Amino acid sequence: MRARVFVTLKPGVLDPAGKAVAHGLHGLGFPEVQDVRLGRYVEVQLDETDPEVARAKVEEMARRLLANTVMENFRVELG
Repeated sequence: MRARVFVTLKPGVLDPAGKAVAHGLHGLGFPEVQDVRLGRYVEVQLDETDPEVARAKVEEMARRLLANTVMENFRVELG
């Protein structure tokens, strides 16, 4: 089973890389860009057939390693 983990900064956490991308987009002629927030995407292939078990395992992986839960949120999708 494949799991997709989306990791994003929590609201209010500064995102200097996102600011740099926004500045670059402005320089490329996209003045309508208001803000950019960067995140990460992680795919995990599991040897698990039960979706509930798979979700629980991937959420534990995200809490323990894939996301810094002090500063980041994560979302898990199975498919």
